Amino acid sequence: MVRKKEKNKKNITKKRRNPLIRALKSVIRFFKDERFKVSLGVFFTGFAILLCLSFTSYFFTWKADQSILSVPLTELINKEDVKVENWVGKTGAVLSNKFIHDWFGIASFSFVVIFILLGFRLLNIKLVKLSSSIFIMLIFTVWGSVVLSALFQDKNDWLGGAHGWFIYEWLELMTGKPGAITIIVISGFIFLIYSFKNALNTIKQRISALLKMKKKDLVETAEDSFEIINNKDVDVDETIIKKDDVSDDMEPDKEVEQDEEFTNSEQEKIIEEELVPEIENAEIKEQKDDLDLSVKELEDEEQVSEEEINIDILQNFDPTLDLEHYKMPTIDLLPDLPSRKTEVAREELNENKDKIVKTLQDYKIEISKISATVGPTVTLYEIVPEAGVRISKIKNLEDDIALSLAALGIRIIAPIPGKGTIGIEVPNSKPEIVSMKSVIKSTRFQESNFELPIALGKNISNETHVINLVKAPHLLVAGATGQGKSVGINVIITSLLYKMHPAQLKFVLIDPKMVELSLYKRIENHFLAKLPDDEEAIITDVKKVVPVMNSLCIEMDQRYTLLTKAGARNISEYNEKFIQRKLNPNKGHYYMPYIIVIIDEFSDIIVQEGKEVETPISRIAAKARAIGIHLIIATQRPSIDVITGLIKANFPTRIAFKVTSMHDSKTILDTTGANQLVGKGDLLISEAGKIIRVQCAFIDTPEVELIADYISKQQAYPA
Repeated sequence: MVRKKEKNKKNITKKRRNPLIRALKSVIRFFKDERFKVSLGVFFTGFAILLCLSFTSYFFTWKADQSILSVPLTELINKEDVKVENWVGKTGAVLSNKFIHDWFGIASFSFVVIFILLGFRLLNIKLVKLSSSIFIMLIFTVWGSVVLSALFQDKNDWLGGAHGWFIYEWLELMTGKPGAITIIVISGFIFLIYSFKNALNTIKQRISALLKMKKKDLVETAEDSFEIINNKDVDVDETIIKKDDVSDDMEPDKEVEQDEEFTNSEQEKIIEEELVPEIENAEIKEQKDDLDLSVKELEDEEQVSEEEINIDILQNFDPTLDLEHYKMPTIDLLPDLPSRKTEVAREELNENKDKIVKTLQDYKIEISKISATVGPTVTLYEIVPEAGVRISKIKNLEDDIALSLAALGIRIIAPIPGKGTIGIEVPNSKPEIVSMKSVIKSTRFQESNFELPIALGKNISNETHVINLVKAPHLLVAGATGQGKSVGINVIITSLLYKMHPAQLKFVLIDPKMVELSLYKRIENHFLAKLPDDEEAIITDVKKVVPVMNSLCIEMDQRYTLLTKAGARNISEYNEKFIQRKLNPNKGHYYMPYIIVIIDEFSDIIVQEGKEVETPISRIAAKARAIGIHLIIATQRPSIDVITGLIKANFPTRIAFKVTSMHDSKTILDTTGANQLVGKGDLLISEAGKIIRVQCAFIDTPEVELIADYISKQQAYPA
């Protein structure tokens, strides 16, 4: 209670000393408030409407208001006898005269569109992409005013505004009228193809259509030639008939019949000789034109250019594009520690082997084989007992073997899982420090395909031990004071910072001691998550823990709702669908980052808040793995009132640093062994039913500061 009062006094003193900071934070909160955004959106929309009315009125009232506007602005505003005709009054007259007459002419209407888009976006109405649309409208305003000035140079010069008139006059002076018009046309074409992705493709299609029209005209010309030939046939028939009438030797009836036969035969002959080749050529040409037309369409289909494709829709969504220039920490931020690794002397190995064999023989236990595996902290001696030797008999000699070896503490694994041997772990006389750099550089970590990989340290075979937090899915970390628990938390965070992008991962840090996790404050805008109305990203007030956990429960329920709508079983399937653009953001879907909740000194929280905090934590631990929320709870007091059965049931992966008693080891791991560790990062991890001994990597405070500084200086999300 005294400690709590002292902390409250410190907080009050701190607040009194920083009135400027408090005022600044209040201003920031005001601008972040949703009500401010809505109010500003309504203001922009209303201003756009008034601007549109004043601009429209200018076309009808500019002559009447022009002389009045020459009056100084203060006089115009203050004098009631000065009247204007503009529909929006004096304000409208001044604005419309400034925008249309003095600036951009009719092109000023683009500002109406700009303010409407800004207002709608603040009201969460998304019509178009805001940044690109505003850019296009501004460029159009400048270009359009120059075009209007060029078109109406001699009359109604106000249609392009003073800006357009000045630019066009300057262009004409420098390049002449033809040059000025050429520059305007070319700039308009460049503006068109850069502003609209499909503009270039549309131009290509128009050219293709013109070419097709020319082919169609050729076909129609061929058809016209058929008609000319038919007219020629008629003239020929008449000529033939007149020629036959001159004959005197034929009777009238026969003459007519012969004339008809002759006429028909000669007509067919002439058609065959003169018309058939032309018709055949025309038919071939028509068929060829039809073939060319279909082939042309086929070529257009096959040769689709990038301008014809909406790249944003067809390409996969990339969640990292918001911070596309972000770079993960470099390996040189982790310095090479002075190597304290020394080869375990052959004499030491032989001496320990002889002592183990002698101790076992003293108790009438014979072994057939013994081998040694040297690790960074301990050496594993594997023995194969003779037939008939009971394993429990060797297990009961743990203290006797430790006495004979004069070791700090040994651990017997009887038997070693998956092997027909018994393991005896003996601490090395000169243990090795495992640097964080060595595990980050390891192939096991760099080539890992785990969703959330953690390079914890090196096992007894001197191999980097990497765990997947997604499969864990939660971590319970416990150990006595000064045995490496805080370093272990930093190792976990650092591993994830070296593998994950800020768009893929968020931390919720809870630190009642206020000093352990404060180093990560500077990466708040990259990796830390917090409540919208909370000033601090790292929770240090125990009273705020329950609201934070309840908020995470709400987030968990919302994510499960989205997973149900998407037909996905877990966050990986959901994000994969979102990346492939199978989920519509307009229906509430979004890319889900993993959320890792790290709670240091859990015992302090559970003592003060009790069931109120245990309930949401247990609920998250039981359900949240599928939607990407993972818990890491650390405590230095692994008693049953802190690590309850409900907590343990949902934390299958547990890490135990050295503890002071066998009872504490059983509380954490459900077995003994953690009490026999040598400390300084020596740990046991219970994972998938196996207990593995690992020497935790070492990372010091200056290294964490370097990494945090490197990240904080990069592109970040807005505060």
